[in-house]
Amino acid sequence: MNKNDLILELNSFKTAERAHRDKSAKFVLEHQETFPFLVELVFEGQKRINIKAAWVFELVCFENIDLISPYLDYFTQNLTKIKNESALRPIAKVCSFIANAYYGKSDNEIYNKLTKKGIQLMIENNFDWLIEEHKVASKVFAMDTLFLFGRETNWVHKELIMILEKNIANESAGYQSHAKKILKALNS
Repeated sequence: MNKNDLILELNSFKTAERAHRDKSAKFVLEHQETFPFLVELVFEGQKRINIKAAWVFELVCFENIDLISPYLDYFTQNLTKIKNESALRPIAKVCSFIANAYYGKSDNEIYNKLTKKGIQLMIENNFDWLIEEHKVASKVFAMDTLFLFGRETNWVHKELIMILEKNIANESAGYQSHAKKILKALNS
C-alpha cells in the first residue's frame, strides 16, 4: 500500500459520518505502512483531503498511540500549520492522547521518543488554541494537554490558571464546565 491507496481510501467517503471515518481508520491500522502518509496528509495543506486525514488520524491514534512515536518531531514541528477548525479539533485531541501516554505507564514509546522541544512546541500551540477564537472542543483538549504538561513545566499551570480565570465568564457552558474542573484540580 502507498500514499495513493490511502488517498483513494480517504476520498471514498464524502461525509464526516463516524462509520466512514472508522472504515478508513481500520484501513490504516490494517495497513500500517500507510501511517506515515497519513501524518503527511494531515499537514500538507488546507484541502478537504487534509481534513479527512486529520479525522482518521485521531481515530488511529486513539487505537494505537504508539504509531505516532517515530513521527513525534514532525508532528510537533508542524502543529502551527493547522488552521482549519475541522482539522484542529482532532489534532488537539491527539495532543491530549500524547500527553496522557507520556504520563501513562512507565517506559512507553511516547515517553521515550517525545523530546523537550516537542513538549515545548505542544505547550505553545495548545496555549495559542486556548486563547485564540476556536471552538470549545479544541479548547477543552488544549486545557487537558496543558494541565498534564504543566506537571513538569512549572510556569504552565500558573499561565493556565490565569487564562481560565480571565476567560471563563465569557465562554460557553462546555468551556466553563471543563475550566472549573481543571481549576479545581490545579487549586487542590
